[in-house]
Amino acid sequence: MKIGLFSSKKYDKVVFHQINSGQHEITYHPVRLNKDTVKLASGFEAICCFVNDEIDASVIASLSNMNVKLLALRCAGFNNVDLPAAKANNLPICRVPEYSPHAVAEHTCALILDLNRNIHRAHNRIRENDYSLDGLLGFDLHGKTVGVIGAGKIGRAFIKIMLGFGCNIQVCDPDYAQPDNPKIKKGDLDDVLQNSNIISLHCPLVPSTHHMINQAAIDKMKPGVMLINTSRGGLVDTSAVIRALKNKKIGHLGLDVYEEESEMFFEDFSDTFIQDDVFARLQTFPNVTITGHQAFFTKEALEKIARTTLTNIEHFQRGEFDKVHFVST
Repeated sequence: MKIGLFSSKKYDKVVFHQINSGQHEITYHPVRLNKDTVKLASGFEAICCFVNDEIDASVIASLSNMNVKLLALRCAGFNNVDLPAAKANNLPICRVPEYSPHAVAEHTCALILDLNRNIHRAHNRIRENDYSLDGLLGFDLHGKTVGVIGAGKIGRAFIKIMLGFGCNIQVCDPDYAQPDNPKIKKGDLDDVLQNSNIISLHCPLVPSTHHMINQAAIDKMKPGVMLINTSRGGLVDTSAVIRALKNKKIGHLGLDVYEEESEMFFEDFSDTFIQDDVFARLQTFPNVTITGHQAFFTKEALEKIARTTLTNIEHFQRGEFDKVHFVST
């Protein structure tokens, strides 16, 4: 099958070439798919996209007019796709439902440890021969309550890690079965907001979860709470979080995603400056750690993404539709 792969990086080429073994003809486009670049999709049977490609109604209509047979997402989320438009144009969409929940869960834990023990600040001090400890005071994770919003595979993997630190867990997820463990309590969103020392987001971005962490939600949190988001940027109202950082209602913030990340993340802007004033303000806080959507970025996850994506395409090509991980439109 002829595949046009957008938003490709060097590591994408390496792993897809390795897994593909010449079975499909893959052309790698480093640019994001959007209304300005969709013309590059001409001549391909399948188009492969990633999290920040802009697959709106106009792009889908163009893909349909080009007789693209399949839109293959090499990610789990599909909030960047206009699903009604895909249905109207009879364009099937598949995805990678999961790749490595451990990768994201472990990165979430890394953000917590970095923020709590001020690892990034200590590292910078040591490089300048400053070995003082003032301003680096942390707290024991043992005995603290960690709120987990969303207990799918990633959320459950994260819960296991935090239980290992001796934490108590407060879970908000209607589909999560209450385990026989006194350290885990299931409740609603208010329970998590009001009772947690650390809150970690592990839910998808859908209309009902957009800006779920807003001013009203922040007002219910404990003073000095640590907030972590390794899920989707749109879950958090960034302006409200900045206000909470300024008045110290939020004591630590760890982000691997940002609601306006599509214009920045996965690209190198080291020779210029950031145009996003909100993001620039976030970077001024010493108690904020930001990574550029890298929580998924492990060898195991990349291999699983490539293998599942190509397997989806292979099953689709063979007409084995029951084996394809379709997105319901």
